[in-house]
Amino acid sequence: MSRFIGLLRRTYGVVREHVGTDHLGNKYYFIPEQKTWTGRITRAKRIVVAANPAEDEYTEGSIPMEWDAWIRGRRKEPPSVEEVLKNMSRMEEIKLKAKELEEKDLAQKAKEYEDGLVAMTVTKGHASSASFGKEEISEEPTSTANTFQPGSWMPASKK
Repeated sequence: MSRFIGLLRRTYGVVREHVGTDHLGNKYYFIPEQKTWTGRITRAKRIVVAANPAEDEYTEGSIPMEWDAWIRGRRKEPPSVEEVLKNMSRMEEIKLKAKELEEKDLAQKAKEYEDGLVAMTVTKGHASSASFGKEEISEEPTSTANTFQPGSWMPASKK
């Protein structure tokens, strides 16, 4: 068998083995370590042929994370379709639970505000500047993010 594969490699060039296809239509291939016609050894590679081949149209989620882990060599065996679908449904559940918790938290904050348990404060200007908005000159240097004003401190005279 390996003799036949070697003959194919020498005749047709790179031989790639189809490993799987994901639910988005992306096809994944494994190219084993092989010898070139010059005798140089090329290392094994894992590649993906995208269902949507335009480079500028890649978005997050174009490749499932299980297949991404296989492509990058973080896992040895390619994922099964069942595994990918199971993880996708788990991620959807997590998103729904997070949305429910966020809505619950917002409702609780609104109730606390109505009951007077929490006072809403609005900070104007740079929060770390103690003298923001004051007109008198301070002995301490002040900063309001965009400007810096040194203090008016003068050294004490030695007598």
